[in-house]
Amino acid sequence: MSIRDKLPVLEAILFAGGEPVDIDKICLSIELEKNEALELIDMLSEKYKNEDSGIELLKLDSSYQLAAKKEYAPYIKTALEIKKNTALSPAAMEVLAIVAYNQPITKGFVENVRGVDSSGVVNSLVEKNLLVEAGRLDLPGRPIAYKTTDNFLRSFQLTELGDLPPIPQQKEQITFDEIASDDNNN
Repeated sequence: MSIRDKLPVLEAILFAGGEPVDIDKICLSIELEKNEALELIDMLSEKYKNEDSGIELLKLDSSYQLAAKKEYAPYIKTALEIKKNTALSPAAMEVLAIVAYNQPITKGFVENVRGVDSSGVVNSLVEKNLLVEAGRLDLPGRPIAYKTTDNFLRSFQLTELGDLPPIPQQKEQITFDEIASDDNNN
């Protein structure tokens, strides 16, 4: 079977999977070398870019997934009776940022950074499939470590964690003392 003949096989795997499929599983299932699988993925991606299609191919770290294009979301929500997405709270966004930049980390680490109990927020983000348990650390009490999910990448339109913006350097940030002195001078 030629590499081009394997294109519908790749498409079927990604369609049936529903979730992101790792490149290694693709290679194993279609009996391809990684470079051949990547070539197929590029061909499939181009197919969806060039066609009038409601589907696109997403890359999420080393996994791939077929998904509906964003512009069709309102129609999908209506047809499937999906309720409006609720926005994440500032606390949830803060926890996601802490985890994304420092993963895998424990609830204790998040609470130390934030200065408040974050158990409820972390649990809520796990329920929303934005965070997942990443095992237990080899520390007293064996705390659970958390990391972001492929759903996190998809939700924030990231291909990989390396696409996160850089954290501002200390010299670029304004401090509370600077704000207070400006207020006292005015």
